[in-house]
Amino acid sequence: MAAVVAATRWWRLLLVLSAGGMGASGAPQPPNILLLLMDDMGWGDLGVYGEPSRETPNLDRMAAEGMLFPNFYSANPLCSPSRAALLTGRLPIRNGFYTTNAHARNAYTPQEIVGGIPDSEQLLPELLKKAGYVSKIVGKWHLGHRPQFHPLKHGFDEWFGSPNCHFGPYDNKARPNIPVYRDWEMVGRYYEEFPINLKTGEANLTQIYLQEALDFIKRQARRHPFFLYWAVDATHAPVYASKPFLGTSQRGRYGDAAREIDDSIGKMLEVLHDLHIADNTFVFFTSDNGAALISAPEQGGSNGPFLCGKQTTFEGGMREPALAWWPGHIAAGQVRTLLGTGRQGPPQPPVRGSRTQADEVPHSCSQGLQDTPFLLFSLQGIDFCPGQNVSGVTTHNLEDHTKLPLIFHLGRDPGERFPLSFASAEYQEALSRITSVVQQHQEALVPGQPQLNVCNWAVMNWAPPGCEKLGKCLTPPESIPKKCLWSH
Repeated sequence: MAAVVAATRWWRLLLVLSAGGMGASGAPQPPNILLLLMDDMGWGDLGVYGEPSRETPNLDRMAAEGMLFPNFYSANPLCSPSRAALLTGRLPIRNGFYTTNAHARNAYTPQEIVGGIPDSEQLLPELLKKAGYVSKIVGKWHLGHRPQFHPLKHGFDEWFGSPNCHFGPYDNKARPNIPVYRDWEMVGRYYEEFPINLKTGEANLTQIYLQEALDFIKRQARRHPFFLYWAVDATHAPVYASKPFLGTSQRGRYGDAAREIDDSIGKMLEVLHDLHIADNTFVFFTSDNGAALISAPEQGGSNGPFLCGKQTTFEGGMREPALAWWPGHIAAGQVRTLLGTGRQGPPQPPVRGSRTQADEVPHSCSQGLQDTPFLLFSLQGIDFCPGQNVSGVTTHNLEDHTKLPLIFHLGRDPGERFPLSFASAEYQEALSRITSVVQQHQEALVPGQPQLNVCNWAVMNWAPPGCEKLGKCLTPPESIPKKCLWSH
């Protein structure tokens, strides 16, 4: 059973590299890698996944020319833990991106978080560096903003982007605006040197991120194999788009942002063809978690037929759009239903559970027959499933289903509206198989040191490296470490 989906993402890339002859004497240069990670983009946001306005022609063409993954999952329904899993190949409970402060709470890395990605974790760019790759991250890092967590200390050679999301504007007194980095030093801050108009949604950031990507590809095309991690955040509320795209979508401002991202990806694929390196470049597209339904429709996307969205462990929170493209190596028009792991053989029952501190349950699905939430929750009255209240399934209160978990048959009930009857033979047979898998996972689990327990206002982005050159250093408050309080 493919139990750890984050690891399958990482190891799939490694399998691709080995297939390209990495490290073999006299072998051709290993393939370049473009990892295109969207922010809060849902399963139902692409035309190829059924979005009716069909406003993503480049991504739809990428799917037609490559491989579509309808059963692809993130390792967590929230930004930071899923990104940590993507780059390490390890569940958040193992790599430290979790909190023990509040039972089963999602946790990420706002400015006041003290922790970040541990030095003990080996990230994908660190592994690729050993094989001669040059790596660049463009966009949101979100794995810790303090100097020791800087992406260039974790395998990347170049960076243009931000350590946090583009929230703000702040007053730079109680809370600083988020910095934007070029490599080791900040070059400005959001809402200052990098403006975002919250009223109109206008911002030029996606165009800047596109140009960074194109410049990197052109520089590296004939020099070294390269890894480009393009982690844009235009589809995360507050969503934004540049002026030529504003007002062009049938889906409002969120659609404008999605159209600009699609156009940018089209330009990246075009330059790969122009440079005659398309057949030596593996491109993978996905999202960090499901669409944020609490921001929809104007500032959030669609999870198609699936229940709930971001910040929940239902299908809408963790099943993501995913595409692979590699001309000459991936035959056009393929659909892979086994999570993109390349695994063959009969399907096994999937397991899904929310993160319960050190006894985390893995989320997995292979050709999708059962899905099992062990713990259902919507925290502190926040409705993460607006308009999707399902009796006995969604709840505003923490409910423990460990002894009698809800089990869904995704083949006939992909929307998770009708849990199997506890008394049915089908339920009992599925539960026995699922329980065995969960037990094996828990017995083998070695939790990492939680990185998201301690907060301190003094560690926020007051004086990032390079601030003195720009005259933008701010005075931090007194250092008072405290237990983080998670409202969601």
